[in-house]
Amino acid sequence: MAQSARWRRSLRGVTILFANSFPKSGTHLLTQVLQGFPRLGPAVDSGLPAVVTFEGDTGRARTPQEIVADLQRLLPGDIAYGHVHALPQVVDFLCREAVCAYFILRDPRDVAVSHVHYVTEMEPDHAHHRYYTAELHSFDERLRASILGIPEADIQFPDIRARFEPYLGWLERREVLTLRFEDFITQRDDTLGRVFDHAVGRGFPTSIPRQVAIQTLAEAMDPHSSPTFRSGKAGAWRENFSPENRRLFKDIAGDLLIRLGYERDMDW
Repeated sequence: MAQSARWRRSLRGVTILFANSFPKSGTHLLTQVLQGFPRLGPAVDSGLPAVVTFEGDTGRARTPQEIVADLQRLLPGDIAYGHVHALPQVVDFLCREAVCAYFILRDPRDVAVSHVHYVTEMEPDHAHHRYYTAELHSFDERLRASILGIPEADIQFPDIRARFEPYLGWLERREVLTLRFEDFITQRDDTLGRVFDHAVGRGFPTSIPRQVAIQTLAEAMDPHSSPTFRSGKAGAWRENFSPENRRLFKDIAGDLLIRLGYERDMDW
């Protein structure tokens, strides 16, 4: 009601803004940017929890019907986020009119490093926390697990490539803007401009000048306020990957880094 009064219009039919990501790829950062949109037009933080493919505490894979049911709770003008695979039913929802979806990804090597710290140090309720802290005894062992997966685990945890593959379908959808975490660091204003342009192109109503909008979205960014923020650096994997880790990653991930635009060939 406050937003309707502020912008002197109903939220009926206003675009839903949805931040989707591969876990540990800048979810909170992108969500913060979208939470700047109420200063640009009729939008509201939904306050709903993340829409997820896997339950965090049990690791259970949720059904497409459960995921879509969560998405259907979103109202016009809502801002929401999640980690959802490019399943046909989910694609249909996030690519329909009156939805503006974004997909953020990050260098999978940095994702593997971040995953180790998150599961081990930051989230004691995570499905794999006990395994990472009780069964694995060094950072290197944990990094290997984040790269190779845990085939013998009771709770499904495949290798890094297999975990990325269900998200790759988003790269092929022109209705969804793919963003890279690193670009928010190295090309902030250009990237925020793309975020704004995509929203406008998907029907978000605003009369705010583009450059003012970019500055407004920039002001919404505060990575240090994230409960899972650790370093926010790009390329930190170089400080953690041993030659053996590099070999394992290449063997498992294959051309994934090339497909995502992080490497030109396998010689890294």
